[in-house]
Amino acid sequence: MTDIEIAQSVAIKPIKEIAAKLNIQEDDLEFYGKYKAKLPLSLLNQDKIKNSHLILVTAITPTPAGEGKTTVTIGLNEGLNKIGKSSIAVLREPSLGPVFGIKGGAAGGGYSQVIPMEDINLHFTGDFSAIEKANNFLAAIIDNVIQNPNHQIKIDPKTVVWKRVMDMNDRSLRDIITGVGPKSNGVMRQGGFNITAASEIMAILCMSNSLKDLKEKIGKIFIGFTYQNEPVYASQLKVQEAITILLKDAIKPNLVQTLEGNPAIIHGGPFANIAQGTNTIIATKMGLSLADYVVTEAGFGADLGAEKFLNLKCVYGQLKPKAMVIVATIRALRHHGGAKTDELNTPNIERVKNGFANLEKHIENATKFGLKPIVAINYFNTDSEEEINLLKLMCTDLGVNAVLSKGWGLGGNGTMELAEAVVNQIEKDENHYKPLYDWKLTIKEKIKTIAEEIYGASTIEYTPKALGDLKQIDKLGLNHLPICMAKTQKSFSDNEKLVGRPQGFSITIREFEIASGAGFVIPILGSMMRMPGLPNIPASEHMFINDEGLISGLS
Repeated sequence: MTDIEIAQSVAIKPIKEIAAKLNIQEDDLEFYGKYKAKLPLSLLNQDKIKNSHLILVTAITPTPAGEGKTTVTIGLNEGLNKIGKSSIAVLREPSLGPVFGIKGGAAGGGYSQVIPMEDINLHFTGDFSAIEKANNFLAAIIDNVIQNPNHQIKIDPKTVVWKRVMDMNDRSLRDIITGVGPKSNGVMRQGGFNITAASEIMAILCMSNSLKDLKEKIGKIFIGFTYQNEPVYASQLKVQEAITILLKDAIKPNLVQTLEGNPAIIHGGPFANIAQGTNTIIATKMGLSLADYVVTEAGFGADLGAEKFLNLKCVYGQLKPKAMVIVATIRALRHHGGAKTDELNTPNIERVKNGFANLEKHIENATKFGLKPIVAINYFNTDSEEEINLLKLMCTDLGVNAVLSKGWGLGGNGTMELAEAVVNQIEKDENHYKPLYDWKLTIKEKIKTIAEEIYGASTIEYTPKALGDLKQIDKLGLNHLPICMAKTQKSFSDNEKLVGRPQGFSITIREFEIASGAGFVIPILGSMMRMPGLPNIPASEHMFINDEGLISGLS
């Protein structure tokens, strides 16, 4: 069966029954129908947070279809519950861009899914809509201030950096002209759209520790400059109260369930290639407050999501992961070993051997954070036993445990061995997390650390635009902020064609975006765009809804 057919074949339980497993009273739930609910922030328990175990799931550099990181995250959670542990999965919310594009949704797959799958992959509880409205309200306020000649703040429209957002892949909106027509339509200026997952409002929601923290961060959003070249922040436009009001429900984590009736929290959805790629700090802390083990994931390869999770989220949230799982597939190893698209499902021991260099680099990177990873081999029925045994042997040679994960086909029964390996490592207390760099370094020094240590780059080039942006960052006094790289997910480099473990390459910093509210600076590498485009054949072409409202074709 397809993912959606499997999801629809399972009898879903009322969400109040799932909450009862976590000792949450029904009166504490804010219901969104019978199968979804928001959790109040009053359930956060600081003492419990300190004593629970956080497990990060990341991955090898993926093929375009992804390697099943969310599937393994959910499967590992099922496995932990199967072996008698109190565990909860904490995930990101899917974006409609990938859902209707090429990659599909983010509810897992096979028998390791969160449900209701259709709701989660579509509008869910409206968090993305609230973020979109909050972002675009600020854009409307900015244009309103520019239009008003009597406003005390004289924003120079040519300096405005704030963009509108939409939760859809639409390349035609990357650069636009607003205010066209009569004067009553506003001042004509150049603008553009990012996808909602790349909104700074999304980043702020994910980096906030409380409603108060959220409001303070919103006030720190950098807008642009006045005609006198003075910086303008959102607090000067008196919008932080209104924007916080728009987000008062979106800040609360969402409770759903897995196919096996175990609890899962889904909250926040930034991409890892153009944003920080992890769910909210609040959601992770909520999971730690409610269970002994929390399994969470960070988007795309470990050079993106995991790097940002460990250098940004863990520092801001004062979180310490106790274990790290790197998802690898035989298919991805073949890809990095030189297999073409039509050869990815064909067993080839030499390509697996050659492609291992990519996984080896991710393993090396994990140790730089004080973590000894476990490799989860996400099983596909096209994997040969010879290829699997070779991968296990190569990992053993590096002193790393590699465990076969069959969560897609078997759910928790297929991940119990992985669960036992994770628990054993946590109980040995082998991992001692530390961030990779000191935030006090200069922006260039922090970029150099990530580029050389994580990517393996030999040189870094800056365009004239990027150098000008650096001067602006310095003028604003933001050199102390950490780095959130925007880079292709298909390679360690900024060139997606350089697969495997490239050597001696250079990366190019094209420009910077400033996310002073969220608390980081965004170097944009190569040709990376923060508003994706649709593929030639979007996934939407294969979707169908019948006369009774039953959906098929979602993945």
